[in-house]
Amino acid sequence: MSTSPVTMMVARRVADGRYQDLLAWLHEGELLATDFPGYLGSGVLAPPPGDNEFQMIFRFSDATTLGAWEHSASRKAWLARGSDLFAGPQERRVSGIDGWFGAAGQRPPRWKQAVAIWLAFFPVSLLFNFGLGPLLAELSLVPRVMVSTLVLTPLMVYFFIPLSTHLLAGWLHSTQAKALPGDTATARH
Repeated sequence: MSTSPVTMMVARRVADGRYQDLLAWLHEGELLATDFPGYLGSGVLAPPPGDNEFQMIFRFSDATTLGAWEHSASRKAWLARGSDLFAGPQERRVSGIDGWFGAAGQRPPRWKQAVAIWLAFFPVSLLFNFGLGPLLAELSLVPRVMVSTLVLTPLMVYFFIPLSTHLLAGWLHSTQAKALPGDTATARH
């Protein structure tokens, strides 16, 4: 039994002419998941121009709570209601930061993963420190770092890093880049 958070990533291709219906259905699924114990968050990433595949991400506190939601009657009813809205569903579970970078054997080199995380973290951290730095300046180091990490970590994990990896997907998975020594990840071909 896993005790670390588990993420389910779902890909759904929009059926012809059903874009708005699919958006409403996806939102309904997010709302449904919020009622389940262990729910940590979810999100929908719209497809880039010229594509029709949406990505949904559901995060639960562990594999048991994800499994309870995944096999619930309410989720099964929701899936049945939306069955004519999409084609080619794909689902997979991931733990930790692996979920941000794809399936095993398709992950980009570690240095690219680090760049994607840094590109998400730097501007958000800079804005946080610019906006709230003066308010936190009177705190000693430990409370100041504790407040900043308590605020920034959820923002990074649930929004900015997934957004960064989505926006950089073409670069992350390009085959032109060479892995650095010690990299164990394999580029997507």
